[in-house]
Amino acid sequence: MDLRKLKTLIDLVSESNISELEITEAEGKVRIVKGGEPAPVQYVQTVAAAPAALAPAAAAPAPAAAAPAASAPAAPAGHTVKSPMVGTFYRAASPGAPAFVEVGSQVKEGDTLCIIEAMKILNEIEADKSGTVTQILGENGQAVEYGQPLFVIE
Repeated sequence: MDLRKLKTLIDLVSESNISELEITEAEGKVRIVKGGEPAPVQYVQTVAAAPAALAPAAAAPAPAAAAPAASAPAAPAGHTVKSPMVGTFYRAASPGAPAFVEVGSQVKEGDTLCIIEAMKILNEIEADKSGTVTQILGENGQAVEYGQPLFVIE
């Protein structure tokens, strides 16, 4: 995918009501998410040998994507509840409602921890272990990825 096409896609997302766009082509995958900060662009190169013209474009986003991973803290102690899907993380059932759990809350296996909205469907995420919530790693209204840690239960 060339830089002109990427720029066009970024402009399309920024000027429209959509908040996220993901395109997969033979040479790679691009995901653009619109938020309060500059739209992050992820580019994954799947071709073994890229043409010389694409090599600089493919290499540029990689350091930006690697930087947050390098600054991430070590794995937290306890059982980590991870996102089972891509979507938007919500701590409560509605904007005015209290959060399902807070740090220090006792939870039993099967208790609702949060909601992840995916394709306009609200999916309740349940605790898969009983214990005490020691960390809440997701931000309300934040886009989450598959496998992203959301809670730590001890």
